[in-house]
Amino acid sequence: MRETVGENTPGCQLRDILDRVGDKWSVLVLHLLGDGPKRYSELRRAIEGISQRMLTLTLRSLERDGLVERTVTPTSPPRVDYALTPVGATLSTEVAGLIAWAERHREYVAASRVRYDAS
Repeated sequence: MRETVGENTPGCQLRDILDRVGDKWSVLVLHLLGDGPKRYSELRRAIEGISQRMLTLTLRSLERDGLVERTVTPTSPPRVDYALTPVGATLSTEVAGLIAWAERHREYVAASRVRYDAS
């Protein structure tokens, strides 16, 4: 039996979580942070095509969901580091498998798209 998916139901809450962790930018941030804490500028350089605004929104959302923690070191200028929480680290492990799958099959998917678009 399928669960009803409406506002404030467990199904809706599950969908909200999957929307967050399945978002392309979140997947890439989680993957990069799996190697250890990073500064904002490191993340921005490593993620091709992400805007400053989108990276900020993604980090805030991951922080809000308890997957990433933000640490400010009072220097001049202040240093801000992002790291995975223990729960975020468990998700990063899962994301690593998804990234590995995408890397192994990207040529197949690209060729499939060409065949499909030609038909």
